[in-house]
Amino acid sequence: MNAELLDLKAFITVAETGSFVRTAKALNLSQPALSRRIQKLEESLGAPLLERSTRHVNLTMTGRDFLPKVRRLIDEFETSVLAIHDIGARSSGLVSVAAVPTAVFYFLPRAIGRFAEAYPRIRIRILDIGANEGLEAVARGEADFGINFIGASHAEIEFEKLVEDPFVLACRHDHPLASRKQVSWSEIVSHRVITVGRNSGNRALIDNALARQGLQLNWSYEVAHLSGSLGLVEEGLGIAVLPRLATPAAGHPIIRTVRLIEPEVSRTIGIVRRHGATLSPHANQFLKMLLEAWRSPSRTSGQDKPRSAAASSNSVSIGPKQKR
Repeated sequence: MNAELLDLKAFITVAETGSFVRTAKALNLSQPALSRRIQKLEESLGAPLLERSTRHVNLTMTGRDFLPKVRRLIDEFETSVLAIHDIGARSSGLVSVAAVPTAVFYFLPRAIGRFAEAYPRIRIRILDIGANEGLEAVARGEADFGINFIGASHAEIEFEKLVEDPFVLACRHDHPLASRKQVSWSEIVSHRVITVGRNSGNRALIDNALARQGLQLNWSYEVAHLSGSLGLVEEGLGIAVLPRLATPAAGHPIIRTVRLIEPEVSRTIGIVRRHGATLSPHANQFLKMLLEAWRSPSRTSGQDKPRSAAASSNSVSIGPKQKR
């Protein structure tokens, strides 16, 4: 295969920016020179990588499959060059973690701090993406491992249970339900409910769990991300159902969380890895520190620690059984 390093970098940059103009500027190339490099790469592969339009550039199916592979190739090459330049210094490398956004905030910062102190030359890439996307990133090898709430049914994934994360009600302090210690799902039907869209893994978990109980969530507002639902709650537009990990810290001046019962619905957060794959020493060490930081009694966070997976009872645990 006759492909230069700059050809591969050009493809990655076009895929990330969605623009030949921005890529040419970033790589200090003329647009014709950039086009020739992409064309040469496609000819070497024998398949188109990009679909071009007047306004945007999209990846073809081949391009989507090739992108994580070439990213890993470039990362390993650059890591090898850094290692050669720093013989005798600490080893260098890359650890990639695909985590649902709530887990990025809750699980990772303390472990990253400890790891960076011990291994300052190891780079960490965090893919804070949705549950299904994160699962596929691990399955494709784009990430070393992930933190997710789906995956036990995936043929290529090993799912290690970590904690139970219950769904709770989030409302303003001045809302009629704010003074309650617990609220049943049937009681929130009469209120204006904010939920995430059907493309969200969290929404699928809620809908499936309630369907098994003969219940249906009647919503008034639908958002794409959990953070959007909290914004609407703060404005007093309604109440939101979301995982406890996604709620604000205790003592928030505007939002209060209330336990949801009948049924108690939770998602199981866990570590996902490719089945049969062996983690690199760096990735394995980072995962070890992550688990130690989470299980440590001195772990600090703005939220109460969720129940361990082993300690949960009398609840509908829906994480690992959810399919893609």
